[in-house]
Order: sequence, then structure tokens, then C-alpha cells
Amino acid sequence: MPIIVNVDVMLAKRKMSAGQLAERIGLTPANLSILKNNKARAIRFSTLEALCRALDCQPADLLEYRPAETEESP
Repeated sequence: MPIIVNVDVMLAKRKMSAGQLAERIGLTPANLSILKNNKARAIRFSTLEALCRALDCQPADLLEYRPAETEESP
């Protein structure tokens, strides 16, 4: 998937554990893990807002677009 979630990067920058973040935003540790490991297929704006508030960052700090690598035809 070309959308990369960089929650782990922001956690490291803020010196916060995933458990602390999950508790602060009211998300289960399992759901935060799914998000951190790029297994999520969607994210609610309310969750994104809570993440930004708790990590004091912008959505672009958490989400990154990387085009899928495709093979070029000869």
C-alpha cells in the first residue's frame, strides 16, 4: 500500500510509548498496533485528530505517500 503510517517515528521523537499513546487517545493497544504496522485499511478523522493532538504534530507527520513501484514495460 502506498500510504505509510509513521506513528512509530513520532512516538520516538516524543519519547512516548505506544501504550501511553493508546491510553491518551482512547484507542486499544491492538488497534494502535494495526495502525503502526501499516495493516490499517482506513483511519477516522477523529482518530487522526487525537493522534495529532497527543503527539503535537500535523497529519503529514504521520502519513506519507510512496508510489507503488511498478515494472516498466519494454
